[in-house]
Amino acid sequence: MNQTLSPESVMQLAPVLPVVTIEDASKAEPLARALIAGGINTIEVTLRTSAALEAIRAIAAAEPHMIVGAGTVITAEDLDAAIEAGARYALSPGGTPKLMKAARKRGIPFIPGVASASEVMRAMELGYTHFKLFPAEQAGGVDMLKALHAPLPRARFCPTGGVRAETAASFLALPNVVCVGGSWIAPADKIRAGDWGAIEKAAKAAAALRR
Repeated sequence: MNQTLSPESVMQLAPVLPVVTIEDASKAEPLARALIAGGINTIEVTLRTSAALEAIRAIAAAEPHMIVGAGTVITAEDLDAAIEAGARYALSPGGTPKLMKAARKRGIPFIPGVASASEVMRAMELGYTHFKLFPAEQAGGVDMLKALHAPLPRARFCPTGGVRAETAASFLALPNVVCVGGSWIAPADKIRAGDWGAIEKAAKAAAALRR
């Protein structure tokens, strides 16, 4: 799958972007297959484990219909390593000026994290319009996003952090939310256990959510 991606098209891939932590890279391929079977063709592999880059590499090589991204990108070096492994997009829990400037020069979409109006404004000065609101619930959740919409109508968000299956629809109903990030689709314990049936079922429910 060689489609050109933008931050907007990344956020439009699925109503819920699966945020996963992979501890064993051998689980990456069957995880990707379970998500695809459930109707979700994208995955954010967080760079929180020593297996993350190998997992990205395995998914990118084995599942051409799965668009794999890297999460928890903290430095430009993280970004370069993720790109080398095959990541098609990247997200960060925050966004330092150094990282955001470096990402503008890379060849994949980068979505910085924000938690305040000032952070959104600083990122917009560098050319960004699409953001991860993180940690979403702790930052104010649905009410925070409603409040940001009037003064910052061009900003679009993927709220992540504390969003649950039961609350995802309330976020997706907002005009400035394109998707949500969710770890409930493929939690670490289900990945460790190889419970691909449960992950496929959760993916089907998430894919059925409407923006």
